[in-house]
Amino acid sequence: MIAFFWFSLFVVFYAFLGYGILLFILIKLKRIFKPKKDIKNLVDSHLPSTTLLIAAFNEEDFIEEKIQNCLAIDYPKDKFQILFITDGSSDQTPQIISQYKDIELLHQDNRAGKMAAIKRAISHIRGEITVFTDANTFLNSEAIKELVKHYQIAKVGAVAGEKRIMVDEKADASAAGEGFYWKYESALKKWDYELYSSIGAAGELFSIRTALYQPVESDTIIDDHMIAMRIAEQGYIIAYEPKAYAIETASENSAEELKRKIRIVAGGIQSIFRLKKAANPFKNPILTFQYISHKVLRWAVTPALMLVAFILNCSIVYQYPDLLLYQTILMLQIFFYVASALGWLLEQKKLKITLFLSLIIFV
Repeated sequence: MIAFFWFSLFVVFYAFLGYGILLFILIKLKRIFKPKKDIKNLVDSHLPSTTLLIAAFNEEDFIEEKIQNCLAIDYPKDKFQILFITDGSSDQTPQIISQYKDIELLHQDNRAGKMAAIKRAISHIRGEITVFTDANTFLNSEAIKELVKHYQIAKVGAVAGEKRIMVDEKADASAAGEGFYWKYESALKKWDYELYSSIGAAGELFSIRTALYQPVESDTIIDDHMIAMRIAEQGYIIAYEPKAYAIETASENSAEELKRKIRIVAGGIQSIFRLKKAANPFKNPILTFQYISHKVLRWAVTPALMLVAFILNCSIVYQYPDLLLYQTILMLQIFFYVASALGWLLEQKKLKITLFLSLIIFV
């Protein structure tokens, strides 16, 4: 019982913090034997043709702002295709987009979902590189150039950009926790790529070599992750470029962030059953090590082990009341869960105490 308690505690720690510490050490060692080389930007004449693909559904409130953001991107116009896909929108989104002559629009009246829309758009893409971005995020003007420079490396099949959270003054304190979470995630992705390959990509901003695209199942929950990982399963690397970033407003409250987290975990567990090559250490052991450490443990293992560790800790303290170490660990666990619950209660009362509310993001 004690052995399994420590095993559970170790896996939980490793999944959330230990892997980051290990990555940091491995990167430091790698830099000693193989110094990191910066990738230079390409001159305009050597830039590849690129398609910016945006799926939009009922986005009339800020679609104008998104279009202006796309048109402001610094990229040669003769090599840059901006393609919007809409289906089933019941507002004025398609009509607004159609007013812009520099924007291509693919629209159909019936709602078939994002993956169906992307599949419909593939045959209309002219770019060697396809850049995916969400309709509710805004890119920095240099984003595309920063992404495509990595394709100078033949082994790179996809490049993920950075997601940045914009915290509104009126947002509750959970938004600060969300922002901190994504900063930590960005560091992990950067180190993952420096070690070998980033794992997956966020739909806010990522790109692929168009020729490497493989259709994913229509019921896929986190399509961005699946599209990128299917390319990694072909033996290519997913690069990561923090200078290409997408800005997104933080979730309105912890309830909205919880819904997003549930969707990601559900999609992550779904993807585990479909990404069999990524989980096979005999195919690519480094990718498998990164994939399991960064994603699989968080999605499918640690939630259960957190509960197991708490139950075993209570049992050990009950059976061995003189063991101060286990009493201390149990008190820390209780504090963690109570602080999270208190954060949720404080949010309901519109009180902002960042420490407690931020814990909700990680539970």
